[in-house]
Amino acid sequence: MDNSHRYDYFRTQVQPAIASKLSEFRLLGYNSVTEQELWDFLIKKKWKKVKDELMLHEIIQAILSVKVSDYLSFAAIETYKTAEFSFDDENELKELLK
Repeated sequence: MDNSHRYDYFRTQVQPAIASKLSEFRLLGYNSVTEQELWDFLIKKKWKKVKDELMLHEIIQAILSVKVSDYLSFAAIETYKTAEFSFDDENELKELLK
């Protein structure tokens, strides 16, 4: 099974828009967001439902319309999904729940 997204074909063409959005994030103080992380957000959240005939300008518009708050919410949820919490003993759990 192919794991690529239908819009991966446009990634090199829209790279300047992604770079512009990352520059905006950096101006707002979010320096740690990478191009791959932003692309993952777009694929998993913005473009979850693939349109049959999406035009290049629509893809660029979607990239440029990303809000920092939307990305951060997505990143937080993804972190919660992959985080594994383990407590070595019951005392750590009780300390956390105080």
